Amino acid sequence: MSSFKRKTPSGRATLPQGTRLSPFSTSTVITSTGIPSLDDILGGGLPLSCSLAILAPDHHSAYGELVQKYFVAQGLASGQKVCIIHDEPLRFARECIWMPGSTPSTPAQSSTAEDADDERASQHDDKIKIAWRYEQMKKFQTTVSSNSLNDDFCMTFDLTCRIPTAALDVARQSSQLIPIDVDSSEDSTGVIERIEELLSNSTNAHAVRICIPALGSPYWGDMQPSTVLTLLHALRRLLHRYPNACASLCLAPHMCTDTWGGPGWVQKIGWLTDAAISMSAFGADPSLASLFPSHHGIVQILTLPAPHTILPASDKYSTLRGLSSAAGAMGGSGENNLAFKCMRKRLIFETLHLDLEGGVTERRTTPSSNAITLDASMVHETMPAAVLATEGRKGSLAIVEVEFERAKGVEFDAPAEAMTDVSAEHPVAPAKPKKAKKKVAFHSERPDLYDF
Repeated sequence: MSSFKRKTPSGRATLPQGTRLSPFSTSTVITSTGIPSLDDILGGGLPLSCSLAILAPDHHSAYGELVQKYFVAQGLASGQKVCIIHDEPLRFARECIWMPGSTPSTPAQSSTAEDADDERASQHDDKIKIAWRYEQMKKFQTTVSSNSLNDDFCMTFDLTCRIPTAALDVARQSSQLIPIDVDSSEDSTGVIERIEELLSNSTNAHAVRICIPALGSPYWGDMQPSTVLTLLHALRRLLHRYPNACASLCLAPHMCTDTWGGPGWVQKIGWLTDAAISMSAFGADPSLASLFPSHHGIVQILTLPAPHTILPASDKYSTLRGLSSAAGAMGGSGENNLAFKCMRKRLIFETLHLDLEGGVTERRTTPSSNAITLDASMVHETMPAAVLATEGRKGSLAIVEVEFERAKGVEFDAPAEAMTDVSAEHPVAPAKPKKAKKKVAFHSERPDLYDF
């Protein structure tokens, strides 16, 4: 008699260091970006053989490069090979963050006041006293905690710490850190050839991370939209040939909008990368910063990775997006709005929500201060209300119309002879003079704004 044995994939025991199998597909191997909340948005992590593009259109911030620093630090901490493509790759590596316990980047001796503010901001829900009937309910969380993930898969980094110089020297001597200098005179095709040479010499035992912190910066030369698209397409094809490699890149701020590449430019970037996320900061729009004081920008998902599958794993396994929890009751709709904020020690992605008071610190119960209060003696009695409204709109945004009502006998001023003739033909009893009534109406060009 022949015995039957279940065939198990041999690759499960030989996964590269710092990786694990995707919960959505056993044929997909994922690695962490260094940010637990970003891993959750991607469906557990960035799959190998995939590319991630970060768009940060704000010229006054560097959130896109900060994500790349997390990506490099996670690769070095987990023992993976890291390739940095930059005009000064070693300088960029020295600016990367590191795990707590190392020497802080500044001699500020870790201000306790800022630490207390971060703890209070992250744990303010624990100090709120609520009714006893709600104590058993699950607490409202806006992001994913790092404790839920394995420490070997996603390390805990501190923005106040910098990677030690000794660790960089060891990584460079062991060929774990591979810097590639970019010159403005070099064609983008040469960069792809150097990446292909690197991947061809690597083995499947180690995962390779390719980081491009600022694609399209001045050191890349005068790049055209067609050149950028060709580079992204070539990089994606190269990663699909080598399943043990992944890439994360950030475009220069001026290249992250449709004004540079033409209509549909942002969508084209999403088509030529496996994952694309836009981080639009509030630095260029003070009104949004005042409306959402606890956030620093909005996150827009352009493309999500879906290797070996039809649907991305994020649709089912992402907690922040909220599609899996709303699929049963709302038919797959109800995706959460996402935002990001940079605290003193970490960068987190979370659901976009208003504050406790509806997003405002105070509610307006009186008309706007732009209204002009007019006295009755200031308005001419014979001036029509339409003229008053027209003249008032020229000088201000609001006007108060004042109108008087008079008795019939008082309103009609005519010569005495005419009054005698009318009285002879149609005798009318003399009307008792009535007191004038005053009506005040408030008109404004601006629509009514209600803050909820």
